[in-house]
Amino acid sequence: MFLNYIKNYFLLKILKNNLHNVKASTSNVSVQTIGLLVDESYFFEKETLINELIANGILESNIKVIVYRDKWKKNEPYFKQTFGTKHINWNTQITNPAVNDFINEQFDLLISYYDVEKSFLIKITHSSKAKFKVGFSSVDKRLNHLMINTNAENYTVFVHELFRYLKILNKI
Repeated sequence: MFLNYIKNYFLLKILKNNLHNVKASTSNVSVQTIGLLVDESYFFEKETLINELIANGILESNIKVIVYRDKWKKNEPYFKQTFGTKHINWNTQITNPAVNDFINEQFDLLISYYDVEKSFLIKITHSSKAKFKVGFSSVDKRLNHLMINTNAENYTVFVHELFRYLKILNKI
């Protein structure tokens, strides 16, 4: 447990230095593929969130979901790609190939669905090759191109505001 705190400290220190190098998005590509990064520590309704995205015209096959968990249960099945702090080494490199594939995929839109800053989630959002990133306003302002001011429990408000701004920005 104590070693996880030290690992998070080193990761946050490296991230704070790297966040100065964030580049603004100038892409005007319409949104076809979506990467969804969900923190399952506080938000458990990821299936209803996905259904809201589908109801707004996104194909289910174009949504790729990856889920972060703080605590693991050995006998519990995981339906989506799931990762945690055990998938990062002391050099702050990600050891899970599924997470690395998610980071390297060129999404049109990355939805960082977490409103509590955690170093591992920030690293994935920062490292992602997505063209446009959306998240909550309670997370570091340098990470996302669009920030929505709501909390994670109000997923309907989040999706409504997201698609409203995507229409304004001519992304859909």
